[in-house]
Amino acid sequence: MSRQASFTLRQLDADDLALFRKLLEVMGEAFGEPETYGSAPPDDAYLRKLLGNEHFIALAAIEKGEVIGGLAAYELPKFEQARSEIYIYDLAVALPHRRKGVATALIEALKGIGKARGAWVIFVQADPPDLPAVALYSKLGRREDVFHFDIDVG
Repeated sequence: MSRQASFTLRQLDADDLALFRKLLEVMGEAFGEPETYGSAPPDDAYLRKLLGNEHFIALAAIEKGEVIGGLAAYELPKFEQARSEIYIYDLAVALPHRRKGVATALIEALKGIGKARGAWVIFVQADPPDLPAVALYSKLGRREDVFHFDIDVG
């Protein structure tokens, strides 16, 4: 656990089901998608397996016992070199706690985790209309304009 301002950061593990479920609620509210994050929640066994997976990283920002933000990321082992990349899949901060350094602190903590794991880069995507996210990520890294495609599995 690390301390930043009035909140702490915690890397979640298989015993942190309640905190992870709270993080899902925060994400659902922050993204305006409460159904996506809450209508069909995974059971405890699924979450334990996910949180225990060495390539999944969940960080929670906690203030006064409440989850105020967090991120979910994946370490992706590469094949062309003996290294990995870390992909931030979701990062959210509850509305009343934005602009207080929570997202930046989460990314800084993830950088430390990535360095310890031998990752060479962290990458994330942001939708162009999400100007606060674009501004945050522009401040912290290099921008690449790419296309994103969803391919149905059938």
